[in-house]
Amino acid sequence: MKRRARLLRGVLVLGVIFSNLACAQNQVQTGGDLPERKKMGDLTPAPGQQLPVNSNVAVGKNGLAQQKPLSAAGSARKPQAQAQAATISSAGYTLGIADAIQIDVLKPEPLTTFSTVAPDGKITFPYIGNVLVKGRTVAQVQEEIQARLADGYMKYPVVAVALKESRSRKFFVYGEVLKPGSYPIEENMTVLRAISMAGGFSRFGSSSRVKVLRPRKDGPGYDTLKINVNAVMKGNASEDLLLSQGDIVVISEGMF
Repeated sequence: MKRRARLLRGVLVLGVIFSNLACAQNQVQTGGDLPERKKMGDLTPAPGQQLPVNSNVAVGKNGLAQQKPLSAAGSARKPQAQAQAATISSAGYTLGIADAIQIDVLKPEPLTTFSTVAPDGKITFPYIGNVLVKGRTVAQVQEEIQARLADGYMKYPVVAVALKESRSRKFFVYGEVLKPGSYPIEENMTVLRAISMAGGFSRFGSSSRVKVLRPRKDGPGYDTLKINVNAVMKGNASEDLLLSQGDIVVISEGMF
């Protein structure tokens, strides 16, 4: 009887061992190791599992899940805002000789041209020929080109005109500076800034002998405006004159 009992217990132990082995093999085959893979950072879905539709995870070429790159829309938003701001700032600009503009036909067929205003105040554009732009704003030129293209050349054209470089609005620095010459007028261009752009005073230049020659609007000649640069450099901004197109800043030699 004792021998029979020992044999029965041995059979039961073997049964338990085989049962545990079968369960472990079934767990491996059915993806039972998924929790361990999650611990290792593997985002690959298990068999039968699908990623959410709006997930930022995509399956790569190697079959493993990878993080999707961020959309370029966010990074492109800032340059678009800057371009829009530049267009707005040039909306009231009056074109002149030597100004550079870009003309884009967006529809029906894309077309881009770059033009420089000729001495006669005109540019040449495909299909419509010469266009007078001198003394007109960018918006006015855009409207004319679009209207003339629609008159038998294109169906419902969409045109955009932008100022690329202002070359017609200039001032001049003459006399005792390191780099005398002509310079484009930028926003808030004052006498002190103009002298700085020209390299500053030469060794003979005098900050107490600075004047601006401003062209008269009602006839030939200039109005003379004396500038107290010493006061400006001491912080008196009211003495720093804003320059206009055609102004000549004259720096004379000091008295020794």
